Amino acid sequence: MQYRKLGHTDIDVSVICLGSMTWGEQNTPAEARRQLDFAVAQGINFIDTAELYPMPIRAGTQGRTEEYLGTWLKQRPDRERLIIATKICPAAAHIKYLRGGDNRLDRKNMQMAVDASLKRLQTDYIDLYQVHWPERDANYFGQLDYYHAPVKDGVPLAETLEALDEQIRAGKIRYAGVSNETPWGLCEYLRLSRELNLPRVVSIQNPYSLLNRSFDIGLAEIAHREKVGLLAYSPLGFGVLSGKYLNGNQPEGARLTLFGETYKRYNNKAAAQCTRQYAAIADENGLDPAQMALAFVNRRPFVTSTIIGATSMEQLAANIASVDLELDKTTMKRIDEIHRSQPNPSP
Repeated sequence: MQYRKLGHTDIDVSVICLGSMTWGEQNTPAEARRQLDFAVAQGINFIDTAELYPMPIRAGTQGRTEEYLGTWLKQRPDRERLIIATKICPAAAHIKYLRGGDNRLDRKNMQMAVDASLKRLQTDYIDLYQVHWPERDANYFGQLDYYHAPVKDGVPLAETLEALDEQIRAGKIRYAGVSNETPWGLCEYLRLSRELNLPRVVSIQNPYSLLNRSFDIGLAEIAHREKVGLLAYSPLGFGVLSGKYLNGNQPEGARLTLFGETYKRYNNKAAAQCTRQYAAIADENGLDPAQMALAFVNRRPFVTSTIIGATSMEQLAANIASVDLELDKTTMKRIDEIHRSQPNPSP
């Protein structure tokens, strides 16, 4: 396994981070434990979850993923070696079951959310606590057109940082991060931390894959200059880049087979066309398409860690093995040619 620094901290996190959003929906507690045991044995020390998980989100399963992780974590003698990341959910019209439907990014909700996650995780502290998405109206989850609506800004970012600062000073979380953030949002968090002497975010968790390289456009330079590395989620585009959905295939138990109507971000004709071209490159070079796609993300210079997910042990082992794959210049050139012909089919 390889390791990189988490932002400006002295923490080394594995280049592969174990994602968990299938636990409690597609994976049982026993399967989650097997994934965790295997991942840690392979050198992974970074595990990501969220108070909303598993996915798809619904009231009946909310928090179950953290509970699975907590049961496993409680039995470990090496908690201090593991970097546990989770997320707070901001206000959203479709989520009315968290904290009485008033799940804002303010002091009261931050304290309630952190305490609830700590209880489910059965630990005394969270290493990385992330804002799952902006409370304000902004371009995230594939939205391309920006409509300025300051009346929907929600809790000011300074207030959110102050609430995070309180939890850090209380010893409940170590570092703060953001997720699904925009260039303006990340820069504003950094400005406020400087001017108000508040915690500096150490990471940004956004989508990044061969089907979605929008991070390259505005956020990559910020990540480099400000040492706020990307935690890349959906590096396989919900499994699309493995090639398993090509030619109309619908593998039994696969995420888009089960929840395709819910997750349309990677389920479109342009994504399928590009995936077919990327799969052809992999085939010509004797590579597994999923491993090639992950190796591309792993080697991006602004990426701190690539968050992988798997429903089977075979998938998990193959995904972790991508850390050892180096793509040659010819392969990288061909990947870029496809990207230029159809940029970001799944933004």
